[in-house]
Amino acid sequence: MTLDWLHPAAFFGSILFALIGVLVFWISFIVIDKLTPYDLWAEIVEKQNKALAMVVAAMCLGISVIVAAAIHGG
Repeated sequence: MTLDWLHPAAFFGSILFALIGVLVFWISFIVIDKLTPYDLWAEIVEKQNKALAMVVAAMCLGISVIVAAAIHGG
């Protein structure tokens, strides 16, 4: 059994895609936060807005699926 898939280039490529995915997530969160008339973070943390938290969680899952597909290659 060989570990052909365990090359440094593949490992560092996966790390790079993960970092890009996190960066894209935070940028999209900031953009959405700026476009809304209220502060998303304050709504979620201070006011315990569960519906908004679920929307942000769905956004997290969407970005995660995109990053996973990019890392996997299809």
